[in-house]
Amino acid sequence: MTATTESVAAPAAHVADHAAELAKPAVQAHGQQHPIRIYLIVWVLLFVLSACSYAVDYFDIHGLMRWFLIITFMMLKAGFIVAIFMHMAWERLALVFAILLPPLALMVFMAMMAFEGGYTNLSRLVHFATGG
Repeated sequence: MTATTESVAAPAAHVADHAAELAKPAVQAHGQQHPIRIYLIVWVLLFVLSACSYAVDYFDIHGLMRWFLIITFMMLKAGFIVAIFMHMAWERLALVFAILLPPLALMVFMAMMAFEGGYTNLSRLVHFATGG
C-alpha cells in the first residue's frame, strides 16, 4: 500500500468504528433492563413503610403527629412507586418535570388558599365578635 491509500483507509475505518459506537446506544435503549435487585429492595421498602403506616394506628397516635406520619409514609411510598416501578428514575429530566411539576404547583396553590381562607375566617370572627 502506498501512503495515500493508507491515509484514505485509516479515516474510513475510523468512521466505521464511530458509526458502530453510535449504533450501540440505540440498540441498547430498546433492550434496556434494570437489575431485579433494585425492584426487590424497593418492594421491601414499600413493605416496611406500609408496616410503619399500620403501626401509627396500632400505637394509637392521634392529632397532628398521626396525620404527619401517615402523609409522610404515603408520599414516600408514592415516590418509590413512581420512581422505580413507573421508571421515572430513568426518564429524561424534561419528562420528569412535565409530570411532577403540575401536582407540586397544585399543592402550593392549595396551601396558599388554605392560608388565605384561615386568615379570612379569623378576620370575620374578630370583626363579627366585636359587633363591627
